Amino acid sequence: MRLLAVETGTDQCSVALCDGDNVVSRCDQRARVHAKRILAMSDECLQEAGCALSNMDAIAFGRGPGSFTGLRIAVSVAHGLALGVDLPVIPISSLAGHAAAAWRTHDVDKVAVAVDARMTECYWGCFRIRDGIPHLSGLETIGSPADLPALDGSGWFGTGTGWESYSELASRYAQGLAGIDGGLLPEARDLIESARLSYDQGKVMAPEEALPVYLRERVTDRS
Repeated sequence: MRLLAVETGTDQCSVALCDGDNVVSRCDQRARVHAKRILAMSDECLQEAGCALSNMDAIAFGRGPGSFTGLRIAVSVAHGLALGVDLPVIPISSLAGHAAAAWRTHDVDKVAVAVDARMTECYWGCFRIRDGIPHLSGLETIGSPADLPALDGSGWFGTGTGWESYSELASRYAQGLAGIDGGLLPEARDLIESARLSYDQGKVMAPEEALPVYLRERVTDRS
């Protein structure tokens, strides 16, 4: 299976391409270069993998929640690339991407993601990792640190910028936490395993149906 994935919902932007078990990726950690770099990074991944865009089976993208501007870039890029070669797109939760990054970096299987949403709120989601794929436990939501849901038991690993922005989170959830890495950001390669599963399950959509998810106006459905 061949997938191209883009993630632009944080201060860094990244692209990854998987061709079977082979994965190539690019990541630019500079803020506010997303619009300038993302297409060039996509071309670099395609060239390194020796693939044409038309050889892909689908385009995956981080659909949010995250940076409003960044998410619009991800949707626009996925839409434009997929539409040009008649491919489906696969939206993947950016919070799930955070969880997959924690699994990749720290080898943890229970991840509590808290991302700073500004306005003294956090995007929140808890994920259990099975075979490298984050599975949502409960709901993705948004709220003030004091109003976020309780953790289900102990042994959770906290990741996302919310843990750095709101120190009260670590105090509130201290009994349920096994560790925290608030500086870790997801990359496009962290979307790949979820995208593979979605593709196998037929959870793809036409490019024109791609939309960002902000959470501020609603709570997502249970996974």
